[in-house]
Amino acid sequence: MSHRYLPLAPRCPHMLHGGDYNPDQWPPEVWDEDMRLMNLAGCNAMSVGIFAWARLEPAEGQYDFGWLDTIMDKLADNNAVAVLATPSGARPAWMSAAYPEVLRCGPNRVRNLHGARHNHCYTSPVYRQKTAAINRLLAERYAKHPALAVWHISNEYGGACYCPLCEAAFREWLKARYGSLDALNAAWWTSFWAHTYTDWSQVEAPAPHGEGSVHGLNLDWKRFVTDQTLDFYRHEIAPLRELTPDLPITTNFMGTYPGLNYWKFVGDLDVVSWDNYPSWHSGQSDAETAVGVSMVNDIYRAMKGGRPWMLMESTPSMTNWQQVCKLKRPGMHLLASLQAVAHGSDTVQYFQWRKSRGSSEKFHGAVVDHVGHEHTRVFSDVAQVGAALARLDDVVGTTCLPDVALIYDWENEWAMADAQGPRQQKGYHGAVLDHYRPFWQAGIPVDVIDSVQDYSRYRLLIAPMLYMLRPGVAERMQAFVEAGGTLVTTYHSGIVNESDLCFLTGWPGPLRGLLGIWNEEIDALYEGQTQTIAPSNDFCGLSGSYQARDLCALIWAETAQVLATYETDFYAGNPAVTVNHIGAGRAYYVAPRMDQRFQSDFLLQLAADLGIERVLPGQLPDGVTAQLRTDGEREFVFVLNFTTEAQRVEIGEGWTNLLTGEACSTALRLDGYGVAVLASS
Repeated sequence: MSHRYLPLAPRCPHMLHGGDYNPDQWPPEVWDEDMRLMNLAGCNAMSVGIFAWARLEPAEGQYDFGWLDTIMDKLADNNAVAVLATPSGARPAWMSAAYPEVLRCGPNRVRNLHGARHNHCYTSPVYRQKTAAINRLLAERYAKHPALAVWHISNEYGGACYCPLCEAAFREWLKARYGSLDALNAAWWTSFWAHTYTDWSQVEAPAPHGEGSVHGLNLDWKRFVTDQTLDFYRHEIAPLRELTPDLPITTNFMGTYPGLNYWKFVGDLDVVSWDNYPSWHSGQSDAETAVGVSMVNDIYRAMKGGRPWMLMESTPSMTNWQQVCKLKRPGMHLLASLQAVAHGSDTVQYFQWRKSRGSSEKFHGAVVDHVGHEHTRVFSDVAQVGAALARLDDVVGTTCLPDVALIYDWENEWAMADAQGPRQQKGYHGAVLDHYRPFWQAGIPVDVIDSVQDYSRYRLLIAPMLYMLRPGVAERMQAFVEAGGTLVTTYHSGIVNESDLCFLTGWPGPLRGLLGIWNEEIDALYEGQTQTIAPSNDFCGLSGSYQARDLCALIWAETAQVLATYETDFYAGNPAVTVNHIGAGRAYYVAPRMDQRFQSDFLLQLAADLGIERVLPGQLPDGVTAQLRTDGEREFVFVLNFTTEAQRVEIGEGWTNLLTGEACSTALRLDGYGVAVLASS
């Protein structure tokens, strides 16, 4: 069955390549040179207007679109498209001076001065009126412009405002959520430390000099900030939907940024985009860095059910804000760029096109350096990416629909970070990554999803450390397993409900019947301490001992079968891994945090037992992965080598390397940091 999405920009049905372009910072005589260099670099898409409000509206009600008209025309004349931004990420100084309410208040309730970016109140009626006005003018002026391809809303939404307007909005949000103070007090367990509220006016946002220990309050404040940011986003896009209903709209996310639950935005986004700045060549191996980047890529592919997404920002060389701003080694830029495409991106874009001459990002990497010409190593690297992307037209719009889903839940992360114990460093992100890594190394595609998504199309569902169970999650897991699915979950799961209240029916709460175990206690280990577990003879062919660390749940098997036991400490002989057969499926529980060898042996054998296939036959060399895109008929396999050594990869027959146009033999040789894009015949 064919399954291919339309190109993001129908008038440019290719991989989009470009970046943040700030012509408003440069004199007009530079603009024609920019166009020449864009053509040399193979760039066909530029993000414009992101922080241009002061240039677009230099004084209240006085507009200057002439410069942007010229840029839009030049892009169209050069067969390029514009990812046109709304400028709300930073407001002009005249607005802050005339309307102080647009400025944020910090957690200490002190109003900020003008400056920085994202220093605005999402609740402010004035700021909403001003953003609506400028957004409408942009849509009216450029709705029919041939260069306009995608709307880029604001930039990297983030942060919170604690002003009186936001606190009042928070109270209204709570009234809608709980209906009464009695319900709120019960959900937040406010009888602890005599924090019971008797009037809505007493409820305040968390503060360093006020309330900070009511976990339900902290969770709900984060939920409110997400909802208020989403409401502001909806306010921003209203005139764009009205005037340009056929143009896709996006806003750029920031990895697993903890300040917002990005899944809440999905229904209001036409395409997902994110800004990717990994620390290549750092203290850990590049392969390990690549695992983390790949997992985030797979979150964003999964958000729209496999629809291609946009790599909105990356650096062509280095950042200027990491602790060590290291240059990419030769080969890494092409490899890192095609890594995004391998996981579903139909764009490779950069911050920034031309290095700023001043201010905080003047040393951030760019396609065009301060020297101003194309005779640099970085420009050559970017042109190499442009040439590679030009060969991938057949990949545009293709997708991947994995059989494996791995849960990474933003709200679970919030709750676990706030909980005090059993270890202050819970390691949730690391635990999810531990379960992702074996599939990445084996070349088995994975969707990384939120816990409240639909599980029904997957065969294997993995939910590490699902400390907080939101409403309906346990029921959907039960239905998934009964229908024949295989579930794997772990220690520190099913502990609290959506208000961070502990379940009183015994851990793992609503999952107890499904998993067939009771978690009586959990032991925390110091750094360097380990326990060992021994599998039974019928546990997926595993043998020998494996090491556990960090957390060890002490469980009793009720209806579950014991597959492995602890070998050490006072809980030696107690169950460590169990399986419970429910309906047509199985539910596994892994009681301790296990070493990576166990994760690989267990999860890959489980996948094999379920008939979940690897993208390529055989075992991949360490540090090499293979990722799939397909239209349902042809397959496109990206083979990526994140090591500095040449690697030999068995690929089978019937492949052509799109990057070279050559037919492949049954084995592929990749140089260090090498990449190939294989197309089936």
